[in-house]
Amino acid sequence: MTTAAPALPAYLEEEILLNPGQRKFPAFDLARLLGTVFKPTQGCRVCILTDFEEPAALIKDFAYLDQPGFPVQKKAHSAIYQALHAGVMSELGMHGGEMFAYRITHGSNLDLRDEVWDTQGNQLSLDRDIYPNYDIILCISTYSATAPLTAKCKQFGFRGATLHGLNDIILNSGLAVDYYEVSADAERLRLAMTRADSMEIDFTLEDGRVLTAWLGLDRQEAQKSHGLCQGLTPDVANLPAGEVYFVPSDARGHFPMKYEDGTLGVLTVENRCIIKSELIAGNQATIDAHNARLADDPMTGTLGELGFGTQVLPVSGADIQDEKVLGTCHLATGRDDHLGGDIVPEMFKKHENSTHDDILFAPHKTPNFNISQVRMNRGGKQEILIENFRPSRYLMDALASDRD
Repeated sequence: MTTAAPALPAYLEEEILLNPGQRKFPAFDLARLLGTVFKPTQGCRVCILTDFEEPAALIKDFAYLDQPGFPVQKKAHSAIYQALHAGVMSELGMHGGEMFAYRITHGSNLDLRDEVWDTQGNQLSLDRDIYPNYDIILCISTYSATAPLTAKCKQFGFRGATLHGLNDIILNSGLAVDYYEVSADAERLRLAMTRADSMEIDFTLEDGRVLTAWLGLDRQEAQKSHGLCQGLTPDVANLPAGEVYFVPSDARGHFPMKYEDGTLGVLTVENRCIIKSELIAGNQATIDAHNARLADDPMTGTLGELGFGTQVLPVSGADIQDEKVLGTCHLATGRDDHLGGDIVPEMFKKHENSTHDDILFAPHKTPNFNISQVRMNRGGKQEILIENFRPSRYLMDALASDRD
């Protein structure tokens, strides 16, 4: 008698897996999200951090709510702050629920200034008044604060989550999912990639050229961003979660770059560092500015992360979710201390250079070039992981494994 294969959850059916926009999600439920991510919550004091150019004026009496703009901060108020006070804290046994504002950093994962303001307009200190006095800190901001908050949680003992770029699509998809499933899927894919010797990524440009980047991984244990921050161990989750990542030990080759103004360039990498950018199309001044930055502070070109998305999610327009989409991958430059790497802010010439900047490769983000293939070399064997922004059979089989 043969045993039937276990049924896959609907989101892992091949049609959905290859067309994530067709996935159906439950309604967003903040109590379910926080109760899953931060179990236990009973007795925890929770607060919200957000960011503004002029935090003192805008956070006082929630003045920013009556002004144009501030979509992320307004979403923090309507979807998180109001929900906490409308019963979520009571349901989860939490208290507090205050909102504080700090000065915007203007860079991904830059350290936060210590000054922070409450909704009465009082100036406080993050180190003195916030970090030691809250058990759970939710940072809903313009720029990611995962790296600085990860360092602070180890110092002060809190747990937290960073939800930069929060929008309705994220609330109704990436934050509406079951994080036990997210964690389990991330672990399945982590096991499928861990202890890799190296990765090779082929990028096909519109003119037919193929660029290849090679990243040495030295058989390190792959890490995962899986969203669960359970127990009492200090930790900061990145939400939405769903990623397998490595800190490269070496890198060489070439990969394309799409700059914020739409300029396209080819980056040359040697010894784990970007050494120059060359124009494909667009503004030569943008390329020149990048090359000048690399010459002035070479640490800004160091590759600090290689990450792979593990979730079946729709495009949200915000990298915090879009880099978690299965079939995408991303590289990151700059600090990687929050990932267990050795690049710390003190190694940069200027504080404002000590960012951790993700470079996401995804169809909506980089339509001018295709990830034609990602190959993993492990123990003398090669496995294809991604082809044409689609997960390979190897990854799909890994997601289907070990199910009761």
